[in-house]
Amino acid sequence: MIAAERIGKHTKYTEDGEAMVTIEERVRIEEFLFKEARLADESCYSEWEALVDDDMHYWVPVKEDQKQESDQVSLLNDNRARLATRIRQLNTGVRHAQLPPSRMRRVISNIEIEATGNDEYLVRSNVVLYEYRLQAVKEMEVWPARVLHKLREKDGELKMFAKHIFLLNSEGPIRGLSFII
Repeated sequence: MIAAERIGKHTKYTEDGEAMVTIEERVRIEEFLFKEARLADESCYSEWEALVDDDMHYWVPVKEDQKQESDQVSLLNDNRARLATRIRQLNTGVRHAQLPPSRMRRVISNIEIEATGNDEYLVRSNVVLYEYRLQAVKEMEVWPARVLHKLREKDGELKMFAKHIFLLNSEGPIRGLSFII
């Protein structure tokens, strides 16, 4: 048995000393991910934004191994204020790259959850976003990614304070990220 300091309500630990989450926590976190994906798929941007905490960081780096603090260019690198502006623009319904809006569906898999203390969680997953572009040529775009969410318990709800999306094709041509990934 590994001796470790108690982290929140977690009492079991892996051989690496990481706090394990309970089945109830896992289900709750998975439901959060599924809801976040559905809201983005259905262009319910205000409802999606309600899942976000005040110190949110929304980041899509160009390189898989890119460090957050680096001075390298990113495809997206939004703090909470910039993300709010992006959502206001999406809610107008007149983003030219999204007229008419693309139809989207996400598939989430390989969910790994790590309790990091203070009722916070680091969640890793794989996501495949299918975007059917209705603008002009009507074609399917596929966006595979590794996603890292940072979630915290706040006022009895889970809130997202970071979402980092590592696109598999990030170093290739990207036609436009005019939606929430």
